[in-house]
Amino acid sequence: MSDEFTQAEQLGLGSFFTNLDRPVFGLKLPQEVAGALFSRYSRSTKSLRRTFLDEFLGDPELALKEVLGGSVPADDQSVALKKARAFYERVLVGYGDDSVAQLGGAHVACENISNVAANILEDARIGIAPLEKSTRYVRFDQKDENGNHLFYREPKIMASPYRTAYLETLNLLFETYSRQIEPMIEFVKRSLPIEEVELRHPQSGEPLSYREAQKDEKLKRWAETAYRSTVRAQACDILRGYLPAATLTNVGFFGVGQAFEYLLTKLYSHELTEARELAGAIHQELNQLIPSFVKRAKFSEYTAETYAATRSLAQKLVRTKPAESRKQVTLIDYDRTAEDRVLAAILYPHLRHPLEQLRKLALKLSKKERQKILDEYLKRRRHRRDKPGRALEQVYYTFDVVGNLGLYRDLHRHRILTQERQDFTTIHGYDTPEEIVEAGFKDDFDRCMEKAAKLYEKIHKDFPLEAQYVVPFAFKIRWTMTMNLREAVHIGELRTMPQGHPDYRFIVQEMWRKIQKVHPTFAEYAKFIDWKTYRLSRLQSEMRTEYKKSAYE
Repeated sequence: MSDEFTQAEQLGLGSFFTNLDRPVFGLKLPQEVAGALFSRYSRSTKSLRRTFLDEFLGDPELALKEVLGGSVPADDQSVALKKARAFYERVLVGYGDDSVAQLGGAHVACENISNVAANILEDARIGIAPLEKSTRYVRFDQKDENGNHLFYREPKIMASPYRTAYLETLNLLFETYSRQIEPMIEFVKRSLPIEEVELRHPQSGEPLSYREAQKDEKLKRWAETAYRSTVRAQACDILRGYLPAATLTNVGFFGVGQAFEYLLTKLYSHELTEARELAGAIHQELNQLIPSFVKRAKFSEYTAETYAATRSLAQKLVRTKPAESRKQVTLIDYDRTAEDRVLAAILYPHLRHPLEQLRKLALKLSKKERQKILDEYLKRRRHRRDKPGRALEQVYYTFDVVGNLGLYRDLHRHRILTQERQDFTTIHGYDTPEEIVEAGFKDDFDRCMEKAAKLYEKIHKDFPLEAQYVVPFAFKIRWTMTMNLREAVHIGELRTMPQGHPDYRFIVQEMWRKIQKVHPTFAEYAKFIDWKTYRLSRLQSEMRTEYKKSAYE
C-alpha cells in the first residue's frame, strides 16, 4: 500500500525522491542523511518516505529552502542534516554500530600523488572503488609550471645527502622517456604499418583490410583514428618502464563511510610521510561531505606498532639471501579435494543434506556422473560475462608472483582476492621490452636502470621505505595472490583479452597453466581464456570505441 501525501508534503518530498507513488524509488539526498534514514527505517513500521518526512525533513513548507536539493548553500545546516548527524553521534560514535557507516559514501579525488601512495590507497579491498590515471593513454612527458618533471619530492630524501642524486636520477628517467616517446611512436608505425594490420569491421566483426576500409570514408577515418590511438598507447606501454614509482598520478575514489574510516586510520598510522599527509588531506575533505562517518578515524598505535614490530622481527630472524627468481609464477598451494568440494557445493542449494554429507557422496559418484554435474553447471556460458556460480568459491589457489611494477599495477586492481606485496625493490632485476632493443634504445635503457638501482641501494641503507620512490616500473617486485576458482576464472578471462598488456597477459596465462596441471577438469570450463599473442592488440577495441563515438556525432 503506497503512502498518501498532502500537497505540501508532496512539494517537500519531490526534490528528494525519484517518485512518490511507486514502491521502488531512488533517493536524491546527501549521503549522511540517506544513511541515517535507512538505518532508522530498518527499525520503524513507517515507509521510508514517511520516515523522512516525519523525522528528518521538518516543516515541508520550507523544504525547498533546505540544503537538500534547494538553493541554500551546501554548508548551511539543514534540519535533516542536523538530525542525521545527531543520529550518527548517538549510534555510530556512541555505540559503535559500524553497519550504519556502510549506508553512505563519498567521491574523493587525489591529484598529484606518487604511485607509491596510489598503491597504498588502492590496497583497500572492500568498500572503496578507485580509478587511476592510465600510463597507456596518457603521456608522462609533461612538466609543471616551473618546468619540473612530475615526480614526488620525498621529504626525507630531499633533506638528506641523497637529494642531488635523487633529483638527477629521476630527471634522467623522465628526460629519457620524453626524448624517446616520439621516436618510439614512429618505430611502432614502421614495425607494423596500417596496411599490414589485421583489421575487423567495428560493427560486424568481419575481417577487413585497410585497402577495403579506404573505399568508405567513414570506415577509413575510424581505422586511421583507432590506429593512431593504438600506436600511441603501444609506445606508452613500451616506455612506461622508465617511470619511477615517484611518478605523480591522479586517483579518483568512491567509498562507503566505514571503508574510508579504516583507510584513514591506516594512512595516519603509516610510516611514509606522504601517506600521513594524505590522511589529513582526505580527512579534511570528507569532513565536508560525510563527517559523521569518519569522526573516529585517527592514528592507531595498534596498527603502527604491529607493523614496526613484525618488520623488525622478520629482518632479525631471516638472515639468508632471497632465492633467485627463476619462475615468474609459482603455485604455492591448492586444494587437492577441489572437485569433490565443487560438486557438493553445486548440489547443496537444491537438496536438504548437510554439506559434509554431500562431499562424501561426491566421492562415490562415477566419472560420468561427475562430468554431468559440472556440464550442467558450466556448459551454458556464452561469453566471459556469464559468470560461473559460487560453487567455484570452494576451491583456493595461492600464487607467488614475480613481475615488473608496471604489470603489478594492473593486476593489483583485483581487490576481492587476497594480495600481499613486498616493498618495491631493484634486487630482482628488470624487464627490457623487445621493442626497446629493436628501436636501438637498449644502451639508454640499461644505463637508466643501473643508475636507479645503484641509487636505490644507497638510499635503502638509511631510508628503506622511502627508497621505493626511486624504483622504475621496469623492475620486478614480488607479491602473492590467493584466489578462489571463481575469481581465477574472472582474472583469466578478463586479463588475457587481446587488448591487455602483454606482460600481465603472460602472468595470467602462466597462472592458468599451473591450474591446468593440477585441475585439468576445471581448466576445460575456463573457455574464454585467450592463449594467443598479439601485436597492436588494442586496435580492434579502439576501432569499436571510435565506432561508438561516431554514433553521437
